[in-house]
Amino acid sequence: MNAVLDKPESMSNNFKKLQAQIRGQVGKAIEDFGMIEAGDKVMVCLSGGKDSYTMLDMLLSLQRRAPVDFELIAVNLDQKQPDYPAHILPEYLESLGVPYHILEQDTYSVVKRVVPEGKTMCGLCSRLRRGSLYTYAAANGITKIALGHHRDDIIETLFLNLFFGGKLKAMPPKLLSEDGRNIVIRPMAYVAEREIERYATARKFPIIPCNLCGSQENMQRRVIKNMLRQWEVEYPGRSESIFSALCNVVPSHLADPGKFDFRSLRSLREITPELLASFAVTEPDAAAELP
Repeated sequence: MNAVLDKPESMSNNFKKLQAQIRGQVGKAIEDFGMIEAGDKVMVCLSGGKDSYTMLDMLLSLQRRAPVDFELIAVNLDQKQPDYPAHILPEYLESLGVPYHILEQDTYSVVKRVVPEGKTMCGLCSRLRRGSLYTYAAANGITKIALGHHRDDIIETLFLNLFFGGKLKAMPPKLLSEDGRNIVIRPMAYVAEREIERYATARKFPIIPCNLCGSQENMQRRVIKNMLRQWEVEYPGRSESIFSALCNVVPSHLADPGKFDFRSLRSLREITPELLASFAVTEPDAAAELP
């Protein structure tokens, strides 16, 4: 099995640059959103895919360098899919010396029984998986739940909600769960999927494919992913621009009255001396800058 590659002699210069780049992006996301604090017990949700393997590598590397102490525990949910190679993750994690726990829950049978043939299984599968992981976290002193979603996942979710849900909504890098019991973090929010693919290939992770839903070629997320990839070919940098827009929201230039008080807008001609005083204007001409 592979150990975490931190020794310079074990890496090519290109790999070291890639590793440093991803580690820097993960570190910046953690800092920008206050994802990990001193004393945290972080549950790293490990699926056996390239994203979660890369996230674990980065968090282990940052743990050794961080100015604050925090604990990591890798947790995998064995959903009892047919032919699931249950030995791979325990062997890999033991080779790293990482504390881990394997949850066992037959969500596969539930999904196959409930979802009609040919329909997308991801929605129900993810809800069941999330419920199991959240329950374990709340019962075991976990303070943060780390998921391996990357920048492209966040952008894809934006367009899924835009096209099919009628909402301007994506995946936040840090989230309070609906039940209020768990803080979910996405340390790879700034990392592009293509860089993760390069990293995972170089690291030769023992990837475990998802046979339950990964083969559903027509699901909406795959359609969105293909659209964004084509855009990136035609207009390089477009994904970065879209993600930058998510980080630079201007509520007054959208149309949600719950996010901006449009009713209270007044022109300068309507502003009385009393109302003007309420703006606490200190410069004589500052009022000219009011919207």
